[in-house]
Amino acid sequence: MKIKGDAKRGHELAFGSFGIKAMDECRMTGRQLEAARIAITRFMKREGQVWIRVFPDRPVTSKPAEVRMGKGKGAPEYWMAPVKRGRIIFEAEGVPLEVAKEALRLAAQKLPIVTKFIVRRDYVEAAAVK
Repeated sequence: MKIKGDAKRGHELAFGSFGIKAMDECRMTGRQLEAARIAITRFMKREGQVWIRVFPDRPVTSKPAEVRMGKGKGAPEYWMAPVKRGRIIFEAEGVPLEVAKEALRLAAQKLPIVTKFIVRRDYVEAAAVK
Protein backbone atom coordinates (compact mmCIF):
# COMPACT_ATOMS: atom_id res chain seq x y z
CA MET A 1 0.00 0.00 0.00
CA LYS A 2 1.42 3.37 -1.03
CA ILE A 3 0.96 6.44 1.16
CA LYS A 4 2.07 9.26 -1.13
CA GLY A 5 1.16 12.91 -1.39
CA ASP A 6 -0.26 15.52 0.97
CA ALA A 7 -3.26 15.07 3.24
CA LYS A 8 -6.41 16.46 1.61
CA ARG A 9 -8.39 16.21 4.85
CA GLY A 10 -7.44 16.44 8.50
CA HIS A 11 -4.69 18.98 7.81
CA GLU A 12 -6.07 21.84 9.96
CA LEU A 13 -6.80 22.10 13.68
CA ALA A 14 -10.46 21.25 14.24
CA PHE A 15 -10.90 20.75 18.00
CA GLY A 16 -7.97 22.05 20.07
CA SER A 17 -5.67 25.07 20.07
CA PHE A 18 -2.45 23.03 19.77
CA GLY A 19 -1.46 20.04 17.67
CA ILE A 20 1.27 18.02 16.03
CA LYS A 21 1.33 17.66 12.26
CA ALA A 22 3.04 14.91 10.27
CA MET A 23 5.86 16.16 8.05
CA ASP A 24 6.26 12.83 6.23
CA GLU A 25 4.25 9.75 5.24
CA CYS A 26 4.23 6.59 7.33
CA ARG A 27 2.28 3.59 8.58
CA MET A 28 1.54 4.37 12.22
CA THR A 29 0.67 1.41 14.44
CA GLY A 30 -1.89 1.38 17.20
CA ARG A 31 0.85 0.78 19.77
CA GLN A 32 2.75 3.90 18.68
CA LEU A 33 -0.39 6.04 18.90
CA GLU A 34 -1.26 4.66 22.34
CA ALA A 35 2.27 5.28 23.65
CA ALA A 36 2.10 8.89 22.42
CA ARG A 37 -1.36 9.39 23.96
CA ILE A 38 -0.16 8.12 27.34
CA ALA A 39 2.86 10.48 27.19
CA ILE A 40 0.55 13.46 26.55
CA THR A 41 -1.96 12.66 29.29
CA ARG A 42 0.79 11.97 31.85
CA PHE A 43 2.54 15.27 31.24
CA MET A 44 -0.70 17.26 31.18
CA LYS A 45 -1.64 15.56 34.48
CA ARG A 46 -5.04 14.72 32.98
CA GLU A 47 -5.96 18.40 32.66
CA GLY A 48 -7.44 19.74 29.44
CA GLN A 49 -8.50 17.57 26.53
CA VAL A 50 -6.65 15.48 23.96
CA TRP A 51 -7.95 14.40 20.56
CA ILE A 52 -6.42 11.63 18.44
CA ARG A 53 -7.09 12.50 14.80
CA VAL A 54 -5.93 9.23 13.19
CA PHE A 55 -7.33 5.78 13.84
CA PRO A 56 -5.55 2.46 13.17
CA ASP A 57 -8.24 0.69 11.16
CA ARG A 58 -6.17 -1.24 8.61
CA PRO A 59 -5.01 -4.76 9.54
CA VAL A 60 -1.47 -5.79 8.68
CA THR A 61 -1.13 -9.54 8.21
CA SER A 62 1.87 -11.83 8.16
CA LYS A 63 2.55 -15.54 8.08
CA PRO A 64 4.93 -17.27 10.48
CA ALA A 65 8.57 -17.73 9.46
CA GLU A 66 9.47 -20.79 7.35
CA VAL A 67 5.91 -21.50 6.21
CA ARG A 68 5.44 -22.89 2.70
CA MET A 69 3.77 -20.90 -0.05
CA GLY A 70 0.03 -21.07 -0.40
CA LYS A 71 -2.43 -22.03 2.34
CA GLY A 72 -4.10 -18.61 2.36
CA LYS A 73 -3.42 -15.27 3.91
CA GLY A 74 -1.73 -14.85 7.30
CA ALA A 75 -3.46 -13.78 10.50
CA PRO A 76 -3.63 -10.06 11.43
CA GLU A 77 -0.47 -9.10 13.33
CA TYR A 78 -1.34 -5.49 14.21
CA TRP A 79 -3.45 -2.52 13.11
CA MET A 80 -2.10 0.55 11.36
CA ALA A 81 -3.20 4.01 10.27
CA PRO A 82 -1.89 5.43 6.99
CA VAL A 83 -0.65 8.98 7.70
CA LYS A 84 0.03 11.39 4.85
CA ARG A 85 2.20 14.49 4.94
CA GLY A 86 0.38 17.39 6.62
CA ARG A 87 -2.07 15.29 8.63
CA ILE A 88 -2.83 16.41 12.20
CA ILE A 89 -2.14 13.48 14.54
CA PHE A 90 -2.94 14.88 18.00
CA GLU A 91 -4.71 17.99 19.26
CA ALA A 92 -4.77 19.43 22.78
CA GLU A 93 -6.78 22.12 24.59
CA GLY A 94 -7.25 23.51 28.09
CA VAL A 95 -3.60 23.83 29.17
CA PRO A 96 -1.04 26.68 28.87
CA LEU A 97 1.11 26.92 25.74
CA GLU A 98 4.32 25.69 27.44
CA VAL A 99 2.58 22.63 28.93
CA ALA A 100 1.00 21.71 25.59
CA LYS A 101 4.28 22.23 23.73
CA GLU A 102 6.21 19.92 26.06
CA ALA A 103 3.43 17.29 26.17
CA LEU A 104 3.21 17.13 22.38
CA ARG A 105 7.02 17.07 22.11
CA LEU A 106 7.08 14.00 24.35
CA ALA A 107 4.38 12.40 22.18
CA ALA A 108 6.33 13.18 19.00
CA GLN A 109 9.30 11.23 20.38
CA LYS A 110 7.13 8.11 20.47
CA LEU A 111 6.16 8.44 16.80
CA PRO A 112 8.19 7.10 13.85
CA ILE A 113 8.12 10.35 11.82
CA VAL A 114 9.16 13.99 12.00
CA THR A 115 6.34 16.18 13.32
CA LYS A 116 5.73 19.90 13.75
CA PHE A 117 4.07 21.67 16.69
CA ILE A 118 1.28 23.98 15.52
CA VAL A 119 -0.90 26.56 17.27
CA ARG A 120 -4.33 27.83 16.22
CA ARG A 121 -4.13 31.16 14.38
CA ASP A 122 -6.57 32.94 16.68
CA TYR A 123 -5.03 31.58 19.91
CA VAL A 124 -4.48 34.15 22.68
CA GLU A 125 -2.61 33.08 25.84
CA ALA A 126 -4.61 35.27 28.25
CA ALA A 127 -7.97 33.91 27.02
CA ALA A 128 -6.89 30.28 27.41
CA VAL A 129 -5.81 30.54 31.06
CA LYS A 130 -8.76 30.61 33.41
